[in-house]
Amino acid sequence: MEKERGFTLATVVQHCGYLKHFFLWYGTLARPVSALGLDDIDAFLTGYGARCTARKSVKSMAGALRAFFKYAGSRGLCRASIAEGIHGPRTFAEEHLPSAPSWEDVQRLLASMETERPTDIRDRAIALLFAVYGLRGIEVRALKLEDIDWERNLLLVSRAKRRARQPYPLTRTVGNAIIRYVREVRPRSSFRELFLTLVPPFRPLTRLYSVTSKRMAKLGIRAPHKGPHALRHACAANLVAQGFPLKEIGDHLGHRSSRATRTYARIDLPRLREVALFDLGGLS
Repeated sequence: MEKERGFTLATVVQHCGYLKHFFLWYGTLARPVSALGLDDIDAFLTGYGARCTARKSVKSMAGALRAFFKYAGSRGLCRASIAEGIHGPRTFAEEHLPSAPSWEDVQRLLASMETERPTDIRDRAIALLFAVYGLRGIEVRALKLEDIDWERNLLLVSRAKRRARQPYPLTRTVGNAIIRYVREVRPRSSFRELFLTLVPPFRPLTRLYSVTSKRMAKLGIRAPHKGPHALRHACAANLVAQGFPLKEIGDHLGHRSSRATRTYARIDLPRLREVALFDLGGLS
């Protein structure tokens, strides 16, 4: 995927996750891959679709399976015709608004982490990176100690989709949260990754979903999604509400094109209502 198709690390990790889901399911059938047929793929996608309400997710799963079985067929691991018969559901551009908690709820979430508990100290620094900079989970996991330039007050982020490092001004709030975590909580370790587990054996964090999801549920924050991406969407919505141009918002979020940012223009419903109610003086 990386060498031949040019996928980014984020896309490779995502595709591997999709394939893991499929093979865990197929493994329960106790049959070799060579015996796999399109009926098996259809059965899996039907079950996956029943558990996953988003058609886009099912389409992404189908795309990952199609790419894998095209490769597997070329290597003689299965019938080459299988890939041609894998189709996902039809989707439409911008059919769903990005789901995000309100900015007030984001502030409540951050305030709930202002305790002396080591986990809260670490997780508040992580949540601030999501909310202030709109970082992706893979970008936060990849942060290393040397990515904080304390002399110039910069945060250097290796963007998952741009294949480049992007500098951000390190805000006082985020900087203080990271300093407190490093000084008081972070275990001594040879790992250079910034965020580590707090229970031996110490190692880099690999899952960040629970950093936000459990706390949002406990606080009664109602949002369709409660993972790190919800805070990324909340960051974008807050920037839209403050009147920042979409180009600047896209740069802040690390979007490769303006198309990915345009959907956030639909979030500012109060402003859109003002436009809709504007009196044009009888013009039609």
